[in-house]
Amino acid sequence: MFLLDPLTCSSITSYFVNMQTEGVDEPAISEITPYALSMPRKLTKTRGKQGAFLASLRRDAGLTQTQLADAIGEKQQTIAYWERSARPARSDAIPKLARILGVSSEDLLQGKGQAPPKRLQRSGPSSKIQKLFEEVSQLPRRQQDKVIEFVAAFVEQHKRKAS
Repeated sequence: MFLLDPLTCSSITSYFVNMQTEGVDEPAISEITPYALSMPRKLTKTRGKQGAFLASLRRDAGLTQTQLADAIGEKQQTIAYWERSARPARSDAIPKLARILGVSSEDLLQGKGQAPPKRLQRSGPSSKIQKLFEEVSQLPRRQQDKVIEFVAAFVEQHKRKAS
């Protein structure tokens, strides 16, 4: 049986570790530049017709990939993939995309049509009131009814003042 003392094992291990790291040129920490989120990567391949159409609709709507992804319940990486691809988005996402982008599902699938004119939006893909009502929709039914009653009174009051 062959036994090595601990010092020999330690020196052999450090020798192999040194051998592995000698050929590696790692940049110093100061040489690494952080990725700027506002600076998208350049495309290396041309976009497919379907993806180019989706990207143009998204830009015309004034949305980022992240905002669109949040609005339809997908990841930003999924939106980026669909915009690079020549294939359409998944069938379950088509109606959501069409609704958010303001086109029909058929136009979205065929890569035709135009985006509706830009509408003024105050806070991204959906307004504050839309986000609030989405949260209200998660409340129990009785509480939802109270909120609706309260908001309806304000709307009615505004209509009376406007006329």
